[in-house]
Amino acid sequence: MPHTPILDSELDLHSLICKNQFGSFFGVSQTVFDKVWQNLTADDGNSVVYISMEIGADPDVFHPIKDKLMDLEKTDSMDSDLKTFIKKILHGPQKIPCYGGGLGVLAGDTLKSFADCRIPVIAVSLLYREGYFSQIVDSKVGQVSQTVDWNPEQTPGLYLLRDPDDASEPLQIHIPFFNEYDQETMATAQVWMKMEVNHTLDFFVPELLLDFSLETNPAPIREAAGQLYNSQSSFIKAMQRRMLGTGIIPVLQALNISSHTLHLNEQHGVVVALQLIAEELHSSMHVTDISRATEKEILAAATTVAKRLVYTIHTPVKAGHDRFNKSVYAGMSHKSCRHILELLAKDDDSPNTYNFTSFAMRVNRTANSVSRLHRDVTHKQFPASAEKISAITNGVHHLTWISDARAEAFDAFTQLKNWRNDPGVFANIKELHNDSRFRTYLQRAWDKDSEILFDYVNQMLITHRNQMSSTWIDPPNHYSTIIDVDHRLDPSVFTIGFARRFSTYKRADLIFDNLDTLCSIITKNKWPVNFLFSGKAHPADEPGKSVIKLILDYQEELHSKSNGLANLIFIPNYDMNIAKMLVAGVHAWLNNPKRPLEASGTSGMKAALNGIPNLSIMDGWWVEGYHQGQTGWKFGYEGPVDEADLSESPEALLYAEDSASFYKILPQVLQEFYDDSAKSNFLDKAIMNLHLNIPIFNTHRMAAEYLRKYDLKLSPSLQEQMRGFADLYESDQ
Repeated sequence: MPHTPILDSELDLHSLICKNQFGSFFGVSQTVFDKVWQNLTADDGNSVVYISMEIGADPDVFHPIKDKLMDLEKTDSMDSDLKTFIKKILHGPQKIPCYGGGLGVLAGDTLKSFADCRIPVIAVSLLYREGYFSQIVDSKVGQVSQTVDWNPEQTPGLYLLRDPDDASEPLQIHIPFFNEYDQETMATAQVWMKMEVNHTLDFFVPELLLDFSLETNPAPIREAAGQLYNSQSSFIKAMQRRMLGTGIIPVLQALNISSHTLHLNEQHGVVVALQLIAEELHSSMHVTDISRATEKEILAAATTVAKRLVYTIHTPVKAGHDRFNKSVYAGMSHKSCRHILELLAKDDDSPNTYNFTSFAMRVNRTANSVSRLHRDVTHKQFPASAEKISAITNGVHHLTWISDARAEAFDAFTQLKNWRNDPGVFANIKELHNDSRFRTYLQRAWDKDSEILFDYVNQMLITHRNQMSSTWIDPPNHYSTIIDVDHRLDPSVFTIGFARRFSTYKRADLIFDNLDTLCSIITKNKWPVNFLFSGKAHPADEPGKSVIKLILDYQEELHSKSNGLANLIFIPNYDMNIAKMLVAGVHAWLNNPKRPLEASGTSGMKAALNGIPNLSIMDGWWVEGYHQGQTGWKFGYEGPVDEADLSESPEALLYAEDSASFYKILPQVLQEFYDDSAKSNFLDKAIMNLHLNIPIFNTHRMAAEYLRKYDLKLSPSLQEQMRGFADLYESDQ
């Protein structure tokens, strides 16, 4: 993606080498590096720590430093100071698989916008040596999980920080763990830093990743450091949360980070509040034995600590809330911590359990949901905290998710000048709505992205067919047995995209609930349809994996009953690269969770940023993005939140009702695409997505709304810029 050139020689490339007492880095000037670090270590604490269990930090879909090197045609350098940096950036592995899905990708997008907007933020997460799992899909078996093989030492933009007293040694922090007898064991983590550099290379957000995989650590800690969301036992799951939460204060102290505000992106890191409460009791209230602190003392300390914490809750689904049996937590924490949890993490439904979501909801100065509808659901779930729970609707990073072809089209029109820096300028597309040149450019870009997507899919299908004779894997797609020179999927055929985590409430198989009805719609008017599906189920989520298997099982029957007009394709090993092709190359984006269990959903936003109309249940963000049908279509249950059934049990998932609603709307969708007299309506929806939804569903606007919670003091010019982004949309109407 092109951007303003700031470098024009190898000599200038030297200016992108920067260093401090923790190591040498590449990507911004020393002046920029020093300014960022000074802001984060200033005595006034005028910065924010963003805490997330996972961060989608892959440089494979957004890589401004690599782009700059390619622009300068610097594919190598004879200078020894530059050679290592350049080789790694241009040829190193592009995966940092420390994220599992939407929560981590959102965290990465949020930090990118903080960098673009030059907001003083530092992030903390864990580094998982095995990352999240790699997915193999077999038509007979379904999903097979495989350990990810990645090498952080070789990954560009990722740096192992050095000990300032001995540069030959890595920076390490030491954290106490306890058994049920309060006997102490020290765990050690080394610290990695990913630099989230903005697209103009003049600001960055540091992302600190704590690596507990050291051989000197006890086996349970090393095991927990292996894979994100390791659910082999409740103990390992709780251990990961504790490793994150208790690592925050030590790593900030080791780096002299002074940030006053801590932002919990979900409750996973809320153990940091335990540390702060204990410190407040000990240092400010002079409580010598915290295990004997009174209820009044604990509540007073919690009230003080809450002034530092901002909390974002992401889901109404019970499985998304951390609850741990007290006996499990006794095996890793001191009795003083458990004494605090007894009061602040009570679980009304289960007296033998600590509820960390309730704890996080209680100990913060402000909490927010991730859409308006989710706010209403959260008020219902946490009535005692309703007054402080507002809505900040999620967004996505427009520079990451707008395709290169769309970007090239936008660059051709003065009405969209500066769109990279200001997503609000897409409101000007209203002037271009009936401009034949703009409509032509947009359609060509769409067609190009569809071709890119289908080149990938067709080659994948051929590869899968060839694997039949060389591996044990049965191709995950029936179409692999059909594809040849004369039979390839056509990018001009109407294509519905669906890609996200496979969880039962997301109902990936909903539209195939009645294949006879679906196929009759398709065959009646001979409207061909491609269905492209992708996504992973957690390895321990057997119901979720069974939904993937159902998708595979529907393929042959769908193809047969539709007389070959309908093809259902499953794309294995979903990641950000595949996501970016899908959200730009399909013709409609499908989302059909059970309302109101989808708190937000961001995949549909990414599609909307490329003009792709959504075809969705009125849940999460789509309630705000639908705009009375100007940007897509709705179907399914729309009942009020107070009457909503939040159960995920199979009998409560409304398959028959919502699939019937989909079959009613599908003929209208297909007619708008295939009927020449109506096709202009389809492009109208694409343009209205750009006009109405890009200014709303971007992380620049979201970051500006978070700034109101952070209470940071910014320069007048930056305050004005962020006020402009916040004015694009008021989530909490």
